[in-house]
Amino acid sequence: MPRTTTLECPGCPPLKALTFDVLGLVKVIKARSKDGGVAKVVKRWGDPDSSKAVVAASIDDSKSNPLLAVARKNGLIEGLSPITGEVCFSVSNDSTNLAVDDSIAGLHLFKKQRLDSSSRSRNMLTCTTKGKATLSTVELHTGSMSCDSKEAWSVCSSGEIFCCKVHDDEGFSVYGGKGVELNIWDLEKPVKIWNSKSPPKNSLGIFTPTIFTSVTFLNKDDHRKVVAGTNEHQVRFYDVSAQRRPVLSVDFRETPIKAVAEDLDGHTIYFGNGAGDLASIDIRTGKVLGCFVGKCSGSIRSIARHPEHSIVASCGLDSYLRVWDIESRQLLSAVYLKQHLTNVVFDSNFSDEETVTAATDQGEEDVPCNTKQQSENEDEALPVKRKKTPKDGKQKTKKKAKKAKAEADLDDSE
Repeated sequence: MPRTTTLECPGCPPLKALTFDVLGLVKVIKARSKDGGVAKVVKRWGDPDSSKAVVAASIDDSKSNPLLAVARKNGLIEGLSPITGEVCFSVSNDSTNLAVDDSIAGLHLFKKQRLDSSSRSRNMLTCTTKGKATLSTVELHTGSMSCDSKEAWSVCSSGEIFCCKVHDDEGFSVYGGKGVELNIWDLEKPVKIWNSKSPPKNSLGIFTPTIFTSVTFLNKDDHRKVVAGTNEHQVRFYDVSAQRRPVLSVDFRETPIKAVAEDLDGHTIYFGNGAGDLASIDIRTGKVLGCFVGKCSGSIRSIARHPEHSIVASCGLDSYLRVWDIESRQLLSAVYLKQHLTNVVFDSNFSDEETVTAATDQGEEDVPCNTKQQSENEDEALPVKRKKTPKDGKQKTKKKAKKAKAEADLDDSE
């Protein structure tokens, strides 16, 4: 069983998280109030296979027809039920096989229904490392990809895409990577509406291109504000309405920023680096609010903010899923999951009242039976005569010898 550790925290809320690793496994972790808020693994979906490593994941946790989409290393995209793990569809990212070095870099499952799609279809956006973005429709009942509503375009002419993100209103997306400046696209047309500008040369006249490792939108109501993490251990804030170069750039220690996530307040960003440090920053002031207590022992690869509770989860190469409290920045619970983790998402529809009645009934029936059997055994047990130990025999022999000696002395005196 996975090892779990927890700190005393009365405010640890019930939650459900899904993690994805380099062997293609999907694990369901739940924390309940009756267990003291300790997170535990309750389900595992899939068989270990390194060729099916999960490189991107997206969840639609709506109450009606929830769906989980995962993109794998071999170019396969699967739709799973976040409740049972049943495969709803399985399609390839392209009718022609993907190149070995052109894996999927980003995936987004649309929650809103598009006007040109049916009720039994789902829309998703994928992007490969070579910059090929595809907006496609999947029919759930057949599991086939509809080519009629399939749109594809090239995000970049050169370089590699490392990260992409779709805005909360699902009308805009942003891309970035190695040799690729940040660029924002309007998904309705689609057309590029903005791209960032390369940094200037330094004092020695040397130009250093930026490598973007992670990106997200700052505000769910405004797509013009973007925050990105770079390989030069910087967190950069871009405002489309202000300028093409970053409005704010904050250096954080000495390792690359590997993951960023936005908060619900619209001005706080959580980020993790390659050394396992997790911290938060206020974009309004540009100051780091503080680091979360408890250093991870591996690079952080994914950060998720819970949509309702004041918690944030992180996972990475140390094979641990950690849940943190946002206010105190204390570690609430950690679960060891054995494999290197690539992504983590929350399912906000989890209810703490869910119980497995069969297991509970079985456990309740076993208790009286065991108690009855134990009482019967006690009634049938007969008293057993205590055996003499060698020590007791020696003591009795010594007493007899002393008594015989005393009688002999008495006869001599007479």
